[in-house]
Amino acid sequence: MTAANASMSSNAAGALPAFLRGVERRALVVAELQCGNPTVAEQALVAVMRAFTGIASDVPMAQWPDRFWILLAHRHPIRVPAEGGHWEPALAHLPTLSPPARLALLLRIGGGLDEAAAAQILDLPVADYQQALAEACPRDRQGDPDAQAWRALAEQVQQRLRELPLERLQRLHQPAPAAADGTRPSPSWRAPAKEEPAPRRRPTRRGARPLWRGLLILALTAGALLGGAYWWKHHPQAALPEASVPEGAVSIDNPVQSEELPAEDLPEAAATTHPDAAGDASLLSDPDLAVIRDADLYAWFAAGGPVPVDESQAQPSRPEPASAGLETTDADE
Repeated sequence: MTAANASMSSNAAGALPAFLRGVERRALVVAELQCGNPTVAEQALVAVMRAFTGIASDVPMAQWPDRFWILLAHRHPIRVPAEGGHWEPALAHLPTLSPPARLALLLRIGGGLDEAAAAQILDLPVADYQQALAEACPRDRQGDPDAQAWRALAEQVQQRLRELPLERLQRLHQPAPAAADGTRPSPSWRAPAKEEPAPRRRPTRRGARPLWRGLLILALTAGALLGGAYWWKHHPQAALPEASVPEGAVSIDNPVQSEELPAEDLPEAAATTHPDAAGDASLLSDPDLAVIRDADLYAWFAAGGPVPVDESQAQPSRPEPASAGLETTDADE
């Protein structure tokens, strides 16, 4: 079975009980008014519902109503009802009809089917079905179709649908009573149980180890690490071998080399031995050292050199006009 067929079968199994619940009331009234025997009608309907349950998964849901009514209309107790049926006085017109004409009428006013659907269920052309309806129509004293009697008959059938006891519908879903001879009774119709998907098994990884093995490995690893750390802390470590030092290199014990300087390199010795050391010392201690350092400047000034002008404080002189020397007075003339 493919995935699409499996999905369709699952949907059909879920919709089948609802479909049968919706059609069983009309089907029971049509079967009972057709044969005139409530017990025969119930048995026939139970057999039809059981047969329809077996083929529903192979039939599209759109065709379910037609297939169900076809099974019911061609059931032998319905198609050819036995004599001895009983009808209420308000429905006294029904036993006067032939079984085919009565079934054609009941499919229309009891089953609620239109003419085309009812003709297909009875395997008749639409014209022949209309002729069967005309024969089943009540007549007045002149033999003409009586529309008022037709409406009254249809209202009686609808009232019977509304007043159908709920216990009779529930009886369709109960097992039949045990037979007197002890034989096993045939079970009544039951809606197929909805198939529940099998519980999913959690996939196990191939080669997966039990939990206790993983815990044991973890404990052994932790113990090995702790033991190694303890041994490293308390085990005396061997001394490192001394590295060979080349001759003349700095030793490890005394990394800085020192050497005594000769006496002539000391500053004190230089001050006492150098011939100009005493003169330089007296010169540096002279209080007029600053004047001596600027002696050349003072000599230049004493010789009459021009004093440099401070350009930041100098004021520009206003030039005299060129015509100043050409001006004359009347006295000069």
